[in-house]
Amino acid sequence: MRTDCGCGCGGDATRTSAFVRPRFFAGQLLTEDDLSLLLDYTTAKRRLHNRSLYGPGVICGLGVTCDPCGGGTVAVHPGHALDCAGNDIVVSCTERVDVRALVQERRISALGVDCGEDCDDEGDRRYGLYVRYQELPVEPVAPYATEEPCPSPGCVPSRIQEGFRFVVKCDDSEDHRHNPGTRLLASIGDLPRADRARTRDRRLSLYTDALNLASTGIGRTFRFDAADAQRYATALAWLRANAAGEGPPPPPTAREMTEHVRALAAAVARFDTYDAAGQGQLRHDYPDLATVQEARGVLGTACERLRSADAEAAWPDPLHATIAHAVVTETAARVVPQRGNEDAPLELRMLAQGTPLGHALRVEFRADLGLIREWLLCRLDQADGLADCALRTDVAAADVPPPLPAPPPDSTETATVAEVQQIAEAAATLSTALRRFLTDAACATLNPPCGDCTDTDVLLARVELDGCDVVRVCSATREQVLPGGSAYGEWLPKLYRLRELAERVCCAPLPRYQKPTLPTEGPVARPYADGLLGDWPRGGDLEEMLSLLLTPAPGETPPKALHEQVYTTPSEVTDSMRELARLRTQVADLTAAVEGLRAHLGSTETQVAHLEEHLGPRDDTPDPDPDEGGGADQAPDRSDAPAKPPAKRTRSPRPRTQKPGETP
Repeated sequence: MRTDCGCGCGGDATRTSAFVRPRFFAGQLLTEDDLSLLLDYTTAKRRLHNRSLYGPGVICGLGVTCDPCGGGTVAVHPGHALDCAGNDIVVSCTERVDVRALVQERRISALGVDCGEDCDDEGDRRYGLYVRYQELPVEPVAPYATEEPCPSPGCVPSRIQEGFRFVVKCDDSEDHRHNPGTRLLASIGDLPRADRARTRDRRLSLYTDALNLASTGIGRTFRFDAADAQRYATALAWLRANAAGEGPPPPPTAREMTEHVRALAAAVARFDTYDAAGQGQLRHDYPDLATVQEARGVLGTACERLRSADAEAAWPDPLHATIAHAVVTETAARVVPQRGNEDAPLELRMLAQGTPLGHALRVEFRADLGLIREWLLCRLDQADGLADCALRTDVAAADVPPPLPAPPPDSTETATVAEVQQIAEAAATLSTALRRFLTDAACATLNPPCGDCTDTDVLLARVELDGCDVVRVCSATREQVLPGGSAYGEWLPKLYRLRELAERVCCAPLPRYQKPTLPTEGPVARPYADGLLGDWPRGGDLEEMLSLLLTPAPGETPPKALHEQVYTTPSEVTDSMRELARLRTQVADLTAAVEGLRAHLGSTETQVAHLEEHLGPRDDTPDPDPDEGGGADQAPDRSDAPAKPPAKRTRSPRPRTQKPGETP
């Protein structure tokens, strides 16, 4: 397909490809082509302005009322309208329109034959009454004789009379208004699927900073301050009063209990990151910490009771349910037994930030990253007019960890630092890419496209017939020409606010993820993750912009949703992908084991080398046999060389005997 053809690549009846006007000069021979070109130029320019600046619809007048005499006739009053090709339609006087005859004409045109049917047998019918622009050649004249090889025979029309005619059609008129929400949906696709990707991205963004800090500060202390002490005291007091009880807790109590368990476990986990001296100082600064052992027991009781709760009733959203499950399993495994800092230092520091990271949650994070990446690539492949040119390359280059099979219930398998860092980096990359894509899609809606139309009829009214008689006329739903064109009709209540938001969103620098940094020394200051189990509200200028585009204003037509075909992956392919993911995990484990063995071998070789240096150089020359006359007496006489005692051997197959002349 050619892409360098410029602005003269063709057009249609409603869009002129290029404008050419005649240029006159002295001595020029004028022909009918020159004069016709001038007329065509001015007419095409006028139609272009009508289309682009005003749009199709009724400008004024053209009211439709019932005929005083009744029957199947209506009255169309004088007025002015524009069709979608930019033609002016002017009705200069009141016209009596026989709707019944137009219906019969439409039926004959559709069937190709007049069946002579009686309209009394039709019952109630609803039609749209339209006015259509038409041109009629008039005033024929006989041309003078010319030297043309094939002159026009007879008379030729000398004028074009602009007129109109009325037609009726079924009530399915084309809506020429441009809804910005519809264009946004064309970019982001099916709204539930887009929300699914955005919600998972929101959960990942709540964990990204915590994952980075926990993986880079695996041996560091996380600061315990007055806010943590207050949270510790409040959560412990609530759990003392409510953790113990008969039977599973009801859903509201289970949700509140989970929040208090998360708060108390985070405080105790921060306490556990300190060494013995630091913990003693914390007990001195915050006397409530003298009950840490009691708090561990209370947490164990609460976790046991939460395991019996109805998780689906307490957490209907599966994304929140997995976090709540991680709160229970990680608290019971890392905080209650008081050994988390030795067994799982990474998981303990995740819990200290209020963001527990369980085995099941890691598996879901991997799946979420794959879902977000595939959704972005799918939308970018179908995007029309993308302005962020490097976005698709950045999304395709994201290093997403492969999916893993579902873990067994209550699994406490720990994560590796490399795995957590890979998840954090992929989450940061894809979260930034998702925001860039939504910004690009929202900003593109502010530029309405030039409209093409195939139906140039202008709706005047909707008429209802009962048999042969018109019983009702409604003109309220027809298109009306507005300042800036009817395409802007949907924009007027929102336009100024959208423009204000666009100044701050659309042309701002691309968002970049700022990885949190650790202090060079001292405890890590990391705030507690409030609202992790809450509603995750969306805010900011971009969210307000998306809400304005997708929420209809009073009287606005709702955005048209897209109906996309969803392809289901066969079970054989799904099983193969799971098996492949399992094999990849095994290969990664084997690779890690081999690297560990290599490191151990290198350490052993270093120890052997140090031992050899300590014992001295090794003499591998065999000793001479005394029976053969060997020994120190047989050595050559070197009076000019200093006497050098032989080196001690480090290995001997038999007991060592001292040789003559050898110092003990």
